[in-house]
Amino acid sequence: MTAWVFPGQGSQRVGMGRELSADPEIGALYAAADDILGFPLSQLIFEGPDEALQATPVQQPAILLTSIAYLRALRQRGLLPDADFVAGHSLGEYSAMVAAGSLDFADALRLVRRRGELMEEHGAGAMAAVLGLPSEDVAAVAHDTGAEVANYNAPDQTTVSGRADAVERAIALAKERGAKRAILLPVSGAFHSMLMAPVAEAMRPLIDRTPFTQGRAPLVADVDARVLREPQELRQELVDQICGSVRWVDVVQTLGRAGVTTFFEVGPGKVLTGLNGRCAPGATVITAERILADAGALALVVGQGSLEDPNAAVEAMPASPAVTANWWRGRECRFQPQTSVAYQHARCGHRPYNRSSQNSPDVLKRSGSECEQK
Repeated sequence: MTAWVFPGQGSQRVGMGRELSADPEIGALYAAADDILGFPLSQLIFEGPDEALQATPVQQPAILLTSIAYLRALRQRGLLPDADFVAGHSLGEYSAMVAAGSLDFADALRLVRRRGELMEEHGAGAMAAVLGLPSEDVAAVAHDTGAEVANYNAPDQTTVSGRADAVERAIALAKERGAKRAILLPVSGAFHSMLMAPVAEAMRPLIDRTPFTQGRAPLVADVDARVLREPQELRQELVDQICGSVRWVDVVQTLGRAGVTTFFEVGPGKVLTGLNGRCAPGATVITAERILADAGALALVVGQGSLEDPNAAVEAMPASPAVTANWWRGRECRFQPQTSVAYQHARCGHRPYNRSSQNSPDVLKRSGSECEQK
């Protein structure tokens, strides 16, 4: 099974997705976003300056827009299998709902713009990342210092949030209790803490009057890792996550228990791919940027481990991961983790295979001699 996962704040960079805008349909998406918001968001994304893109009211719609642009680019090219589930890290839940068809793109863009404005207005407090300390120990540190746990990102990476003095105490105490690192984060407020309660109160009526529908794929929620389908559940999640913890470890584990073995990070960067690899070591994880940079990357979704190997240049893209796995099963020319299709073909003398232009997308046409059967 497959999950699409969408990143939140921290994944942005000037120039992200610029290459996508050359496509007329995706270029129109960027132009529409500029019109919806009433300012040149696309120009800030592509050209900066960085200080402008880092501003929370710009950063949040920029990441949503870029994530949906990557989604459309992948789907246009047939590079992304259908999702059985979607999930998003904090802000990424809006992208996930748009991708699933639960929330209209324009509505989502307006909501995250206002969300960012409100978070900037109520920007008191601080956040810190704690590395190398079990999450339950970080939770104890937060309790003992008056801070709150904001994000359970990975088994060895947790963030705390709250008043600046409480977060400073949490950093010191975490180090005393064995954390490898505990560092302040460059954010504009104490996100995912009760200091964001005014933001949640202001967002609730906006979210309540926004149309939601039951999507094509359910969402696994950040705040409690429940599987959500109903519109009112989705609305409530977008309110609750403003002050609630992002339980990303639980989200990934829930997806794993549901049968998900392949995670596609749809959006800029590879933050979630790194986290998912630590939360679900046996899963296959891959980024949208990697797929588009190397259109044959899906041919590797039959091995184990991460596909984020810069040396894994590949030559052909099969119709789907399932078809690829079935086609190669039992053949001598087997894929190995962290190696390329070109290398695998060289081992057995088999030429690359291509999609059939005459048959359905789930049928592969092989060119050249087949590998010997086992």
